[in-house]
Amino acid sequence: MSEKPKKPKAVKQPKVVKNKRKLKKSNDKKTQAKLEGFVGKSAKKPEQDEKLVKKSKPKKSDAPKEDKEKTSELTSSEAPLMEHLAELRKRLIYSFIAIGVLFIGFFFIADHIFLFLLSPFITASGGIESVRLIYTAPQEFFFTKLSVALFSAMFAAFPIIASQIYQFVAPGLYKNERGAFLPYLIATPILFVIGAAVMFYGVMPLALSFFLSQEITGIGSATIEMLPRVSEYLGLIMTLVFAFGICFQLPIVLTLLASIEIVDVEKLKSWRKYAIVAILFVAAFLTPPDPISQMGLALPLLLLYEISIISVRIVERRRLKKEEAMQP
Repeated sequence: MSEKPKKPKAVKQPKVVKNKRKLKKSNDKKTQAKLEGFVGKSAKKPEQDEKLVKKSKPKKSDAPKEDKEKTSELTSSEAPLMEHLAELRKRLIYSFIAIGVLFIGFFFIADHIFLFLLSPFITASGGIESVRLIYTAPQEFFFTKLSVALFSAMFAAFPIIASQIYQFVAPGLYKNERGAFLPYLIATPILFVIGAAVMFYGVMPLALSFFLSQEITGIGSATIEMLPRVSEYLGLIMTLVFAFGICFQLPIVLTLLASIEIVDVEKLKSWRKYAIVAILFVAAFLTPPDPISQMGLALPLLLLYEISIISVRIVERRRLKKEEAMQP
């Protein structure tokens, strides 16, 4: 009998299924682990970012003491607009009260002040007997006395006005800026008085001598003499006083510009030739059309320009010393 062919053994499928299940489970575990790792990393990132931000933030102890003082001064000086306007109104009222009180007082002695202002004219004419002034309108000398009183009051009240300006500006400045601003405030009236004195005792007598030399007097000829009006003479004196006083502020202006690094010594040296032309133009514009008064203003201004260069150099040296001291 012929043998029957053997049937091939069937492959056990359950084992394969089990292996597949195991693979699936292992794959699921891997993907789950990956997902958990990714989520864990993403969750850790904000914490790491927070740590980096905390590290990047400077410690309070690292901030310099000067910055703390400046910020505290700045916050303490902050005020709304209405408070600033109220403070400005207060300072203006004090200034006007000072001018008004002094104006009333000076009006009663305006005659003596005007006679004092005649000193250059007396010096130029050779004696008080030769001095003659006129007024051509009934009210002219009265208004001249009012002008004398107002001019004297503003001149005498300048320290009060300057102190009110400082008290208004000082709360908005740092402590070191206040110390730097105060010397300029003190030097301003000093230089103004020096300029007025140079004009009153130096330039004005020479200029009036030049004008008096143009008179024509003598026997057998027409007499042409200078009889200035009181208002014109006072106007000339006031104009020259303010012109010389303001022009003598040149060192203060240039030093302030140097302190905020707008100008320096090299710029001032390179601008010297232009400064000479500008000074001559200003002197010709502000003074009467005579060479004595023009040169009397131009020469001191040229000297003050050179003094300004020296003061600017001093400011630059101080700034360099501070910068070197701040460097570690």
